[in-house]
Amino acid sequence: MTTPHEALLPATRRALLHRIAVAQTEGRAPSLVAAVVRGGQAVWHGARTSVDGHGPDENVQYRIGSITKTFTAVLVMRLRDEGLLDLGDLLEKHLPGTGAGEATIAQLLAHTAGLAAESPAPWWERTPGSLRPELGDVLGEQPLLHPVGRRHHYSNPGYTVLGALVEELRGAPWEEVLRAEILEPLGLRRTSAQPEPPSAGGWAVHPWADALLPEPLEDLGRMAPAGQLWSTTGDLARFAAFLARGDDRVLSAESVLEMRTPAAPAEAADVLEGTGYGLGMQIQRRDGRLLVGHSGSLPGFLANLTIGVEDDVAAVVLANCTSGPLLGAVGADLVRIVAEAEPRIPEPWRPLREVEPAALELAGQWYWGTHAFGLRVTADGLIALGPLTGGGRRARFRSLGDGTWTGLEGYYAGELLRPVRRPDGSLSHLDLGSFVFTRQPYDTEAPVPGGVDPEGWRGLR
Repeated sequence: MTTPHEALLPATRRALLHRIAVAQTEGRAPSLVAAVVRGGQAVWHGARTSVDGHGPDENVQYRIGSITKTFTAVLVMRLRDEGLLDLGDLLEKHLPGTGAGEATIAQLLAHTAGLAAESPAPWWERTPGSLRPELGDVLGEQPLLHPVGRRHHYSNPGYTVLGALVEELRGAPWEEVLRAEILEPLGLRRTSAQPEPPSAGGWAVHPWADALLPEPLEDLGRMAPAGQLWSTTGDLARFAAFLARGDDRVLSAESVLEMRTPAAPAEAADVLEGTGYGLGMQIQRRDGRLLVGHSGSLPGFLANLTIGVEDDVAAVVLANCTSGPLLGAVGADLVRIVAEAEPRIPEPWRPLREVEPAALELAGQWYWGTHAFGLRVTADGLIALGPLTGGGRRARFRSLGDGTWTGLEGYYAGELLRPVRRPDGSLSHLDLGSFVFTRQPYDTEAPVPGGVDPEGWRGLR
């Protein structure tokens, strides 16, 4: 029996190598490197290169572009968890005078602040950051293109603003805060704002000829929090494990789950494609899997980090070309290959350590009108309510310690579940946000809204 930390099977490793080999060849990438994480540990590294000799390994740096945004988002979430800001705060409260102050911190994280996608010309990715020394140079005279909070509109300047927010509240440069609060605690020693050898050079590949052109390497200056970082598959594998599980030295599991939760309104095309955005993390549904992570690109480089949380598998793919291989598809395929070839082995079932009588009394079958639901007491001390057949509203609930329970997800998130008792103390029904759940469909002894016909159930006359 394989355990999560054992090496992948030979057939799985060959399938992974085949996938990145096809991507490098068909995408005409000078080099392409990848890693797979399972059970919180890197279990495979692979590389393909056009250069004879030793290929790049998990310690060679590539520029990771917008994956930098996820690092910046983690810094902002740390500020929230420390009580230095609230995600509902207006930007103006902490960083006045930007021209985008009516947007909230959450809206900036989710790209729903209405800001422009890019800074004013010239194109910031291929020009020195010294051309935009101040925040106003990044945002321009009219920062807002759309009503605040109404639509998802990806914004690089938005993450520049978040980087400035981090600097304001920490009283230190973004890069310094990043190193102290994320890179050092997680052991990401090969992640940096500037390239550190060994590092890959960035190339453009001619669209109609197998010819190369070196891409310029620019320091993004103020725009750094949106895309400056260099990293390796080794470091990003560790970062992926953190984003899947949390690490209390940096950010709790609850807060990284919040980052992975959709936070932006989806447009029609997004609904059709199964894509969304959380707080600094992209979300997609592919091959029946929910995948989270982020992509990145800058002239000369492509990057992708993909996490299949339910499968406990993540993939990192990096290439040193401006365009060519579709790394999002490659990352999703690497997750799928491992998940299908070597399915996750669930933890052994274990009974509850202690049985809470008040919770156990709620277990069993309930009816909302004629809809049958089951309520289970789970090993983590929660209760779970869901339909017995077909689709429908389901949620887990956490005890509030006073005999009531609060919903944790879905339609019932934040709603109160209250067991209602008869005068003799016996359980009558459940009140869930005004919905009455009874032990029998339309129980005549429960206060069903609208009442129950006194003649009861009958056949069709």
